[in-house]
Amino acid sequence: MDSALENISPVRILYDQIETLARDAIALLPNLIAALFILLITALVAYGLTRLVRGILKRSKRRPSLVSAVGTLVRLLVWAFGVMIALTVLFPNLTPTKLLAGLGIGSIAVGLAFKDVFENFLAGFLILLRKPMRIGDDIECNDLSGRVEQITIRDTFLRKRSGELLLVPNSFIYKNPVCVLTDTPLRRIKVVVGVAYGEDVDAAREVITDAVTALETVSDEKPVQVFATTFNSSSIDFDVRWWTTSTPLGEHRSRDEVVAAIKRALDDAGIEIPFPYRTLTFNEPLSLAQAGDAEE
Repeated sequence: MDSALENISPVRILYDQIETLARDAIALLPNLIAALFILLITALVAYGLTRLVRGILKRSKRRPSLVSAVGTLVRLLVWAFGVMIALTVLFPNLTPTKLLAGLGIGSIAVGLAFKDVFENFLAGFLILLRKPMRIGDDIECNDLSGRVEQITIRDTFLRKRSGELLLVPNSFIYKNPVCVLTDTPLRRIKVVVGVAYGEDVDAAREVITDAVTALETVSDEKPVQVFATTFNSSSIDFDVRWWTTSTPLGEHRSRDEVVAAIKRALDDAGIEIPFPYRTLTFNEPLSLAQAGDAEE
């Protein structure tokens, strides 16, 4: 009994294990070489098919972001198919049915763990396919605003008006209302102008219309509109509407020019732009002291 225990040494056990692993590795070597060859073929097919798909989409004048997204999806599908074949070759007992069953169970766990990632991935494709906005468009989404610089599978890159780069998840863009400011070349702008109650409304309207129409930043493709809208506390208010370039910078420049031109035209015409008046009422009469009384 003692002699039998002496023959079983840790070194002997380790040697037997290494020998068994070596025999298994040698037996598996042909399958390993075949699996590596399949992965090499997969890489070549993925590269060639991705270039082919991108070339077709580019010739059809699709957006670069959509071309890149579709190319990425094609490459992922080819690699998934190639890796599946390589695994079945490397491990003969692993049939495609078993592999798909394992992937089905694993996909549930992966889907729960990476729910947000897949949600943004799908939202990115839907945004790229429906083309709600283009690279270079200025957009507003809830409290976010800026110029679209890039649309990837997961994020939309917004350059804020103050210069910072903002990465917005695609699911946020997809789920919330988006205002595309530069969807068309022109956009309508409005300012409110008040004139005093003693002024002629029709004359004031004509002066404002002529002043705005003559400006360079105001488009002549659509008419300037001036409407008297409100009896305010100390003025009659006009809504002044005109069309200008749709970019935020174009809006600011045009608004500045219009306000200055209206003020100058009303002053030249002698039409008063009133400021708010306040009337103070007291329950008891106030005694007013004269300057001489205060000195005494």
